[in-house]
Amino acid sequence: MTATADLLDRPARRQTKGSDFAPLLRQIKDSGLLERRLSSYLGSIAFNLLCLTAVVAGLILLGNSWLVLLLAVPAAVFTTRAAFFGHDAGHQQIGRSRLVHDAIGQLHANLLLGMSYGWWNNKHNRHHANPNHTDKDPDVAAGVLVWTLEQAEGRTGVHGWLSRHQARIFFPLLTLEGVALKVASITYLLRRRPRRKAALELGLIAAHLTVYFGGLLLVMSPHKVIVFAILHHALFGLHLGSVFAPNHKGMEMPDAETQWGHLEKQVRTSRNVNGHPVTDWMMGGLNYQIEHHLFPNMPRANLRHAQGAVRAYCQHIGVPYLSTGLIDSYAQGLRHMHHIGHQLRRPTATASGY
Repeated sequence: MTATADLLDRPARRQTKGSDFAPLLRQIKDSGLLERRLSSYLGSIAFNLLCLTAVVAGLILLGNSWLVLLLAVPAAVFTTRAAFFGHDAGHQQIGRSRLVHDAIGQLHANLLLGMSYGWWNNKHNRHHANPNHTDKDPDVAAGVLVWTLEQAEGRTGVHGWLSRHQARIFFPLLTLEGVALKVASITYLLRRRPRRKAALELGLIAAHLTVYFGGLLLVMSPHKVIVFAILHHALFGLHLGSVFAPNHKGMEMPDAETQWGHLEKQVRTSRNVNGHPVTDWMMGGLNYQIEHHLFPNMPRANLRHAQGAVRAYCQHIGVPYLSTGLIDSYAQGLRHMHHIGHQLRRPTATASGY
């Protein structure tokens, strides 16, 4: 009898919240899906660096031609994949040494992308610990966008307008994410202690900015540099944001009163995007978000192999497991944002100054 069959053959009853996850964890460990894939990762990283090198070669060959702007597309795609590797390093998915992970993370985040590996890790780990939690998850904190009526209450002026129309402007706003990551990173590092670690990250970001803009200025005119940089960062932000947006937006949002165990907390707040070779590649495998949240240190390439066991186990214990198409995943998130904005657009809300 297989491990899956043995697991599902047990009585279909809910265990205590603390033990719900244990049988699934044992099954996944026994399957070998948590084992590191260092050689595979090194090959993928080398291939991505080779692709980025090809983009640089294309920039040099095209020089000051306006055709150079076409290269902003592959530049955005392969810098997004660099972000995936930085993400995986933060989750310790690649090897067994924290020093190796930090080196890979800083190479990809700070040097290649110009954003702080430390800042991303701090923010992303808090998200993983309490996904979609209205008080603890920084990804659903009130900002330009709001995710609950409580967050939207009392917002006026520009913030009020943004809240009322956030579903319409969501994807245009993602084009600003590439620049926002750099700004947030530098702000975080300037306030960070100890200064020695912050100085290293700031030095790598400074090297990134120097090489990026200095290199572009060597092959094209300043106004083309500006246009290329804007286009590259807009496409990068749109691509990266489009990968992460379907994962949690519009899913359940626990608060201080919610009492869920680890498995229920991670599954109820996450949404998978149905697997397809193109979707899997463009989203880096993070479309298997439920599996990623349950096993954040599982190598990203293994997530799709864990889906069958995870889905079957969730059905067995009665925890809702959602996997949907890419377009529908965006639609669900946008409907949630539209609902929040709709409440603020109602006459009563307008009259009260929301």
